Amino acid sequence: MRGSWVVLRRELASFFVSPLAYVVLTAWLVWNGVVFWILTEFYARNAVSSGAANPLSAFYGGSSLFFIPLLVFVPVLTMRLVAGEKQSGTLEPLMTAPVSDAAIVLGKYGAALVMWSALWLPTVIYAYIMSQHGTVDWGATASSYFGIFLLGAYFMSIGLLMSVVAPNQIIAAVLSFVALGVVFTVGIGEFVFDGGLRELCAYVSMFGHMQSFAKGVVDTRYVVFDLSLAVLGVGLSIAVLRSRRHV
Repeated sequence: MRGSWVVLRRELASFFVSPLAYVVLTAWLVWNGVVFWILTEFYARNAVSSGAANPLSAFYGGSSLFFIPLLVFVPVLTMRLVAGEKQSGTLEPLMTAPVSDAAIVLGKYGAALVMWSALWLPTVIYAYIMSQHGTVDWGATASSYFGIFLLGAYFMSIGLLMSVVAPNQIIAAVLSFVALGVVFTVGIGEFVFDGGLRELCAYVSMFGHMQSFAKGVVDTRYVVFDLSLAVLGVGLSIAVLRSRRHV
């Protein structure tokens, strides 16, 4: 546990002193600001036809504008976790340090989750803005952020695994983009197929996941799915990194 904490602090320190952190955070906030503005304008002009939907439910996964940037920002955040160490030549010294493979992976994964949370923390202000001009269901808002955290838990585990497998950061980013893109595309099958295949796609669907949490419904199926993929991704990352010692 101590080794993981050391790796986590080292990773966060190296990330937040680099220009990449502030480029990513700025781009993320600009994107979300534009999206929130577009959604509020849309619902203000279509208040009757929008029914029970509102800008916040749309912002928290109720539109494709929520998912599109994730396919870009997640690979950018995770590509450097291990692949960056390989490129800079610091992975071998790290692996010869008195730190286990599991501690290295868990520390980097923990840092990735902190980065993910740092992206979303400023967006709480949008719920506050809405509360000043109407009624906000804070229970549904809390549920939405819980769903976002769970989504990030398995997104970051996929990005981490790709970073461990890839020889450099560019390939890690491409692999993460493809892997997340495949998951996203499979989820769209919910609107295409019928029967059991449709149910399977609905279970994988990012749309279904976030729409449920945005309504204030914590569906245990999605909780299990997200945590299972997160554990699988971290476990495979540890196994791949450990196998590197014996090459």
